[in-house]
Amino acid sequence: MEKLSQRLFSWASILDENARAQAHTASTMPFIHPHLALMPDAHLGKGATVGSVIPTHGAIIPAAVGVDIGCGMIAVKTEFAASDLPADRRALRVAIEKAIPLSAGVANRAITRRHTQQRVDELSSDAVEAGFDPADRASRWELQLGTLGSGNHFIEVSLDEDDQVWLFLHSGSRGVGNKIAQRHIAIAQRLCRQWWIDLPDPDLAYLVEGTEEFDAYIRELRWAQKYALLNRAEMMDRVVTCFGDWLGVADVRRLEEINCHHNYTAREKHFGKEVWLSRKGAIDASEGTLGLIPGSMGTRSYVVVGKGNPLALNSSPHGAGREYSRSKARKAFTQDDLRAAMGDIEYRDTAAFIDEIPAAYKDIDVVMEDAADLVEVRHTLRQIVNVKGD
Repeated sequence: MEKLSQRLFSWASILDENARAQAHTASTMPFIHPHLALMPDAHLGKGATVGSVIPTHGAIIPAAVGVDIGCGMIAVKTEFAASDLPADRRALRVAIEKAIPLSAGVANRAITRRHTQQRVDELSSDAVEAGFDPADRASRWELQLGTLGSGNHFIEVSLDEDDQVWLFLHSGSRGVGNKIAQRHIAIAQRLCRQWWIDLPDPDLAYLVEGTEEFDAYIRELRWAQKYALLNRAEMMDRVVTCFGDWLGVADVRRLEEINCHHNYTAREKHFGKEVWLSRKGAIDASEGTLGLIPGSMGTRSYVVVGKGNPLALNSSPHGAGREYSRSKARKAFTQDDLRAAMGDIEYRDTAAFIDEIPAAYKDIDVVMEDAADLVEVRHTLRQIVNVKGD
């Protein structure tokens, strides 16, 4: 841990100067209490640094949560071992790609599964209570439940240190979460201009607690966080079905299941005061809390338990964190480099994934070393099947 200022602490041994400066700027906002914490995977973001934990008192910064509200991971430990698996992993990858719409902007053609409709009905009821119509934000929100998205979102089949099979995926609140975030970021910016507030960065615009705008954002934020949670659960149900079909078994028992956000806000108490704690690229690492830290495409992922480090605001990293921007990665690496990095992992061999090559990210081993006082590693997972959207 490095103390960068009275209001900024960092666990990142690899930290770009631009990200450091961005985090310092965010830490100077007057309602930060007690300080901002940078996680080991921190890197430059929009307004707030990705990999930052931002406690605010009496206000909230919508951009500090980000546009993929509720993005996170879900993992299921099965009763099966590597020795139980068929040799043809491609068949499983193709089946998952058919069951779950991939890539940005995609949607299901129709709601055909009972569990999908049940989740849509639950979200519809919650939206009525929250006082808004999700269709006003994104007309296809119902059909996007159970879809992956693109970028660093993924679905993987992995083996732990005992060769037990885990199913693992990463996604968020899709188009509707993005539209909710963009709407309230714009409202915060408009209000700050209206109040003649001189911001160090427009994306640090905030909403003041006790106002109608603040309350509306919190209601929609919580709805989007639940949407993300159920979106992951929906996809995991489909992955489990594909996995069972591949094995030729009617039922796949879930020995353990973890579903956690890493882009969200929660009401928490830190250093004696109730605050709105925004984790932008960080997970809850309160003492005894299970969490998931994925590596990059082709590298290890981790099942962890939090140590409850108070200075880190009971948080830990959410992944490896980028070192190269997507455009720079595409210039620096080739499809052959990606093939070499993936080794014998079953994946869709396409140039579309070059910007997700492991070398475009921080070394996950260094990230986990930096996080040693934040979490304890319970399981180390290595992928054998990877599914991504273009």
